[in-house]
Amino acid sequence: MVNKNVNEKTSLGYENKEPSVSFLDSLLLGEWEDRVQRGLFRYDVTACETKVIPGDYGFIAQLNEGRHLKKRPTEFRVDKVLQSFDESKFNFTKVGQEEVLFQFEPSEDDEVQFFPNAPIDIENSPSVVAINVSPIEYGHVLLIPRILECLPQRIDRNSLLLALYMAAEAGNPYFRLGYNSLGAFATINHLHFQAYYLAVPFPIEKAPSRKITTLGGGVEVSEILNYPVRGLVFEGGNSLEDLSNAVSDSCICLQDNNIPYNVLISDSGKRIFVFPQCYAEKQALGEVSPELLDTQVNPAVWEISGHMVLKRKKDYEEASEENAWRLLAEVSLSEDRFQEVKALIFEAIISDSDENECVAESLLEDPDAATQSLKEVDALYKSSQPAMVPGKQECLVLD
Repeated sequence: MVNKNVNEKTSLGYENKEPSVSFLDSLLLGEWEDRVQRGLFRYDVTACETKVIPGDYGFIAQLNEGRHLKKRPTEFRVDKVLQSFDESKFNFTKVGQEEVLFQFEPSEDDEVQFFPNAPIDIENSPSVVAINVSPIEYGHVLLIPRILECLPQRIDRNSLLLALYMAAEAGNPYFRLGYNSLGAFATINHLHFQAYYLAVPFPIEKAPSRKITTLGGGVEVSEILNYPVRGLVFEGGNSLEDLSNAVSDSCICLQDNNIPYNVLISDSGKRIFVFPQCYAEKQALGEVSPELLDTQVNPAVWEISGHMVLKRKKDYEEASEENAWRLLAEVSLSEDRFQEVKALIFEAIISDSDENECVAESLLEDPDAATQSLKEVDALYKSSQPAMVPGKQECLVLD
């Protein structure tokens, strides 16, 4: 068991804590390697060919034929982001005990502790880290918050904060966590985050962005520029909890409005990317070209971030920046729709935070910047008025 204080108010993750950083890394990889030796994975991911595609962005291509053939099929509707947990479908309470690496829990103090063979507290459902038996990369694991509560795949404040603490505790820039909502290529309706190591920058991490505003708690929100998938970046904040709250409120807004989305937790939990997407809707409407459909690539968080997991040797051999861009452009909301969704998100965030106090403080420091920020938010509100029309949804049924 690894304990981490999830209720901490200080800026954990913004300090360098060498002992805990190296410990979680070595624990996770050591346990993962042990499961490799036990033969628990469906294929050897280290044997998959991988290359960086030439070009400005450095998209990464991987040929992973085994994942396509052996991954569990999706067992639920893709037109609804929020669906009830169904115990008759596959869920993580059905995985073998040997697949679980360790528990990852809040502690009562600011210390990281490890308890070998710690008993599972059934009354206080543990959060666990388990292997992904169909891995994409080295060290591919699942973080499953409060596993015995059988929560459906929907982000809440506590679960996202737990994921950020795991990223901060690992302290490794090559260890990222990702989240896929239902309708955005999550394949299991049981709350979980994915994570793995990849020792190169993701293209999305190198994409430029334009700051939109600073929220209460010092969280900066920016819009991604010059990238095929439109999205938002959240970073900074007075504490990891401030950052987590802003992002989780955004995700809850998307969920409540039936908008599929993906999340990438980067830079040891200090930068978080949120991507509303509509690829499943376009598939259902017949708006995706046969050429792209033939690749059988379902663009989820890793593909959107620039790690293209390809299922056919032909696609791997012909991988190019142009082909990666073409696929990801189909994932993105249109500019108009993205502006509508962005306005919806800002309205939700600001209603759940003390934004007026934040702007008042900013006015004292930089009146021009704070006034401009407030004008931008106000403009977003106005543009959101016609955004949500009854019956209009971004994700339709995909048979």
